[in-house]
Amino acid sequence: MTFHRGEERIRIMGYPTKVQRIQRQRRAGGPWYVPLPAVLARTMEFDKSETVEGTIQDKNTLILRRPQAPSPLRRKPP
Repeated sequence: MTFHRGEERIRIMGYPTKVQRIQRQRRAGGPWYVPLPAVLARTMEFDKSETVEGTIQDKNTLILRRPQAPSPLRRKPP
């Protein structure tokens, strides 16, 4: 799907990923991870160890928010 915003052409596409669970011996439970594809992390200019917050909108939608996000998409010089 493609749409236009002013002179900008924006393509919307998904990046499938799998939920992972880290199980350790002798420990009930364990953390679950949802890897962020590298192309998304680079596009959004994430920093290593950046804190994010997840909010459940419904059983199909998880909203990931950056409380300390940088200014909107910093443009890197060519």
